This record gives sequence, structure tokens and C-alpha cells, in this order.
Amino acid sequence: MADPVILALDQGTTSTRAIAFDVHGHALGEGSRPLRQSYPHDGWVEHDAEEIWNAAVAVLREAVETCGRPAADIAAIGITNQRETVVIWDKATGRPIHPAIVWQDRRTAATCERLVKIGAEERVTEVTGLLLDPYFSGTKIAWLLDNVDGARARAERGELLCGTMDCWLIWKLTGGKVHATDATNASRTLLFDIGAQRWSDEMLELFEVPASLLPTVLDCAADYGETDPAILGRAVPIRGVAGDQQAALMGQGCVHPGEMKATYGTGCFMLLNTGTRKALSRSRLLTTVAARLNGQTTYALEGSIFVAGAAIQWLNEGLGLAGGPRAAESLAKTAKPDSGVVVVPAFTGLGAPWWDAGARGGIFGLTRDSGLAEITAATFDACALQTRDLIEAMRADAPHAFGDGAELRIDGGMSQSPWFSQRLADLTGFPVRRASYQETTALGAALFAGLGAGLFSSVEEAASARPDAELLTPTKDSHRRETAYARWLDAVPRVRS
Repeated sequence: MADPVILALDQGTTSTRAIAFDVHGHALGEGSRPLRQSYPHDGWVEHDAEEIWNAAVAVLREAVETCGRPAADIAAIGITNQRETVVIWDKATGRPIHPAIVWQDRRTAATCERLVKIGAEERVTEVTGLLLDPYFSGTKIAWLLDNVDGARARAERGELLCGTMDCWLIWKLTGGKVHATDATNASRTLLFDIGAQRWSDEMLELFEVPASLLPTVLDCAADYGETDPAILGRAVPIRGVAGDQQAALMGQGCVHPGEMKATYGTGCFMLLNTGTRKALSRSRLLTTVAARLNGQTTYALEGSIFVAGAAIQWLNEGLGLAGGPRAAESLAKTAKPDSGVVVVPAFTGLGAPWWDAGARGGIFGLTRDSGLAEITAATFDACALQTRDLIEAMRADAPHAFGDGAELRIDGGMSQSPWFSQRLADLTGFPVRRASYQETTALGAALFAGLGAGLFSSVEEAASARPDAELLTPTKDSHRRETAYARWLDAVPRVRS
């Protein structure tokens, strides 16, 4: 009998993709469709949920076709998704009542500010592990109920359902039979008690969200029903679900306390597995669910860097450096060592641990012999130094999770550069393990589905299916590293609002 195939459906912010994997973590085939974003007002970002659904069906079929295996060989489907994007739809017709509101959307900023002013944030953080920010789903749901004609009354009558993109796709894939999400996605809504592992009546009341809208919360590896046979020619079990960053944590094999990963895209998301201990942050990091398996919850600390790869894009577009990221890297390699130039790329504010939306970028330490090469090198270094900020914050919040052999596992666009990866190790003082396969998010969804389908006997066996990775160890001496970090810590307060 041929090895079983696991399908991963990766619904992201800019594309919807499906990848077929074998049980050894090897990709067999894939399909992808771009996703349009709309910006109806300043700070508003929306997606067409029906477009996402149609793309999901198309890419699942394409992945099966390109992998060259019959649908009968597909053991399970795993789903991963952009976590905080939310949609409300009619339970009877399946039609969304409004475009999905994307995680980047800022329309509920005033609501969050009002709740902060009345002193609600401390309790919100205690229950949900999150901060009061438009980023999360709860205020988006309330906005839809209050701004779509008749929506709140219909919700109170039980006529509407809501969910993040995983939930929407599960409901559609199963023909409306299953309304469920997993604990990682639930933990990003501002409505979920991450300690008690249930929807919080207190938070539902605070954010004015009726409980009837919400899905059942299941483990990351669980029975999410079966697909309509018309989609792939037979009913296929859906057995794994996780938000994108938690899926990447799994795809990087970070299943034990102290294991951490960073994904470098436009920005950077970094997660540290803290085990079964819920480490509430004193450094304004987020406490989130890393996974829930067999009813046992593991937690993570999460920090985000708003500008990572986008800073390199700025070099090309803002400073006119032609040739894309490779040209920027080649120029950076010619910079004078330890030039003292510091770039703080706070183009849209600073993320964790600073959380300063009013901060703006700056360049410091220029001398007469500073040039574009030094500014370019300092821009790459800013990504590494912001990572050091997150590591220091995590070390302060969860010292128990840092032991001998700690390393940072990385993926995403910037990680494909051996030079940047080495620079990251040098400036953080941490060994860096660079993934050889970049689709770790989809892989993580597949591994959760494999667990749910009984293809793996343990989470450790599933995690071992990840591809090999290259280990880079720090080469810069500690004095030079600490000098560079001291310059960074001197520069950051100068750009803050």
C-alpha cells in the first residue's frame, strides 16, 4: 500500500495555497491562488470570504492533481490560516453579511482606546493573554454587529455565525455541518479564556458579542468532520487546524519548552514554547496557545516585529537601490565593520516589546565616511537587533524556558540568505537553525492533521518529519555584540513618540 498523503490548506493574507505532503514531510504537489485585498477607507483592510472559499477548492484540487496520487490516498486535511481575520455569515444561506475584516485593519482603534481608558486592559490580558488592540478579532466582530443593518438583532435570534478563516473554511468544506475552530485561533479573539480553555462570559459581555455566534473549540488534532464528496471526489477527513504562526511553530519542530522560532516576512513573528505553564508577560509580549493536543494545552510567548523584510524593500524603493534584496545584501557586505551607523525602521511604529504606534524611523551615527553601504548593513542589522529585543523580553518573562542548547529556528524570506542568518546569530548571540524548506506553516498544518488521523504516534514523531536545517553559531565576540546592542538601545528611545 502506498504511503498516505496529507493535504495542507494554508489560507494566508496574500494567497491561498494547498500542499500535499507524505508522512516524511516531503512536498508532493501544490496549488496556489493570489488573494485580493481591498482598502475601502484609510486603515481599513478587507477580504472577500467567497473568493477565499472558491480559491480553497481550486487549490485543493490542484494539489491533488499535481501530486499524482488518487484522492483515495489522502488520509486527512489540515488547515492553517491568517489568525485574526474574521467573517460573519448567514447560517441558512451561507452568505457573508459583509467582507471579512483582515487582521491588519485598524477601524476599531477608538474602541480599544476607550477600553484602555476605563482600565479594562489588565483584566483582558489576565484572561486572554492579549493586549487591547484592533489587531485581534473581538472588536471586529462587535463592529460588524453594530454597523451591518440588522446584524445584531439577527445574531441575538441565532441566525448568524462567525469565525476566523479556518472556521469559515471548515463550515464550507463540510457543507455547513461543522462550526468549529481550534484553541490557537480561539486564543487570538480577545474572547477566549486561555487558562480555562473556554469562551469567557466576561469577555463576551465586555465586547458585546453573543455566544450563539461562536464556534465549538477543539484540539489542534481532532475530528473536524469530512469534506463534501463533490470537492475532491470522495469525503476526506479534516483532522488538524492551527493558526499560521502556531502551525509554523509545529513545522519547525518547536514542541518542547524553550524551543522557539522566528518567521521573517514583511514583518517577523517570534514564538517561544513555554510548555504547560502560562507565562503572563511583564514585557508586553502576548501569551497565546501554542497547541492543544489530547486536551492538554501548551502555551507560547509571542512577539512581533512590524518591519523586517519591508525594511529591505524600503532600501530598494525608498532609497533607490536597484536590484532587489540580493543587490542590497551585496552592498551591505561591503560596509565598513562596526561603522556605528544604526537604522531604526519604525515606519509604522514599533512592535513588541515597545508597542509604540507613534514611533517613526531614524538613522543615527552618521559620519563623513558613512555611505549607502553602511546604511544598508545597518538596515539588515535592525532586523537582528529587534530579534534580540524579543529574546531579552522572553528571557525576562520565562527564564525557566531558556536552558542549555537553546537556539532560534528561522524561516521566511530573509532566512534564505546565509549571510543574514549568520548576522542574526552574531548579533543575538544565539545559535540559529535555518530551515531548508520554507513552507513550514503548511507543513505544521499537515503534521497536526497526521496526528489527528493517527499517522503519528506522538507529537515528537510528527515533529521529526520536518526537513533538515543548517545550524549557524555566533562568531562575533561578545564585546562587539554588546556594543552594537547598546547603540541600538540608545537609538530606539530617540524615535519613540
